[in-house]
Amino acid sequence: MKPKDVIQFAKDHDCKFVDLKFIDLPGIWQHTTIPVSRLSEDMFEEGIGFDGSSVRGWQPINASDMSMTPDPTTAKIDPFHAQKTLSLICKISDPVTGQPYGRDPRYIAQKAENHVRATGIADTTFFGPEAEFFVFDSVRYDNSPRGAFYELDSDEAVWNTGKAGPNLGHKIRHKEGYFPVAPTDSLGDVRADMMTTLIESGVYVEVGHHEVASAGQCEIGVRFDKLTSMADTLMWFKYVVKNVAKRHNKTATFMPKPLFGDNGSGMHCHQSLWKDGKPLFAGDGYAGLSDIGLWYIGGILKHAKALAALTNPTTNSYRRLVPGYEAPVNLAYSSRNRSAAIRIPVAAGNSPKGRRIEVRFPDASCNPYLAFAAMMMAGLDGIQNRIDPGDPLDKDIYALSPEELKEVPKCPGSLDEALTALERDHEFLLRGDVFTRDIIHTWIEYKREREVDAVRLRPVPYEFFLYYDT
Repeated sequence: MKPKDVIQFAKDHDCKFVDLKFIDLPGIWQHTTIPVSRLSEDMFEEGIGFDGSSVRGWQPINASDMSMTPDPTTAKIDPFHAQKTLSLICKISDPVTGQPYGRDPRYIAQKAENHVRATGIADTTFFGPEAEFFVFDSVRYDNSPRGAFYELDSDEAVWNTGKAGPNLGHKIRHKEGYFPVAPTDSLGDVRADMMTTLIESGVYVEVGHHEVASAGQCEIGVRFDKLTSMADTLMWFKYVVKNVAKRHNKTATFMPKPLFGDNGSGMHCHQSLWKDGKPLFAGDGYAGLSDIGLWYIGGILKHAKALAALTNPTTNSYRRLVPGYEAPVNLAYSSRNRSAAIRIPVAAGNSPKGRRIEVRFPDASCNPYLAFAAMMMAGLDGIQNRIDPGDPLDKDIYALSPEELKEVPKCPGSLDEALTALERDHEFLLRGDVFTRDIIHTWIEYKREREVDAVRLRPVPYEFFLYYDT
């Protein structure tokens, strides 16, 4: 839609308010709401002002004034407001110069798409993330100088087999949550409500099901899209999942590893490059890939440790990325092999249009605009430098001997390690001015000060079990 179409759309739906959304640096949507009477074609050019110093990772207080301008192509009816409300995602700019704001993650994603077109290699980048999440019945946590705790609960969790009071059984054993029917799967209606809400807001939903872990792990698959549009959709997806869960008096989280001893939540990212309507990854090489597809894999594997700082950007991400468990920490590629960090899925009917790669180590705690852009830039570096990904590893990597595993590189073991890798390896992100040194420095500094150090300095409950009697 164009601005005039959005205004008419708001009138047709009798909207009372307009909700203006944008994403902060860590990856959480922020918003402000205006009466629909303020919505005009001029606003799509001039925007409205706000305080950029109050947004995480953005402006200092002495240069706080910023401007947000709605993108008319993102118009949707927000399904969670009592008053009919139009939702628009905004671009951020400097109100003095009018220039796009360099720390706006969505702008970085748009620059990435422009850059790949400028290289002449491709004109379209497709992403299809599979974001897993948990739906709990309750969550409690607290932190103070004198103590800390967290407690999660789910009625279908295996630890509730002996729960007093009305208890109808049908609990999900650890690692046995994949595809059971009701009543074992107790969340079918909740997922159906999520899927319906997504469909009604224009999102192409493909599938929904219970996932492997006990205690309400789920996945809803949505159709792939172009890089920035897919990141927009993923943010909307998370917004819908969390708010529909709340509507059912439950709580949803995309935290990668909320449960000890069971599967974590990942976000497998399918991706491919196209040009002039033709898939560039299809060929007659390994698993039906072209040289371009294999070089793209080579770039991802080469830069994987640095990418992890953006694709797995929380300290909790590395509770999931642990060798010997379910996460694909081994930096290898293979056809159909879910134990490799990169998988080449079998396309339906072996169609060239379905030829793609699946990067399996990311998780949905990421800022999708930054994560998608970074993966594409790594893959592009692989193509431009013809990086050989090496031989595929067509074995169950989890079953390899320690001697064999020594030869397979691993994902970083902590967020701090990933940030160090990004410090050393980020030149590929700077090409085409897609990422800037400022955004990379700000990201690393923010993550170290606000998250790595904050977690590192605090004792955790299990340390009392280990060490209190020393």
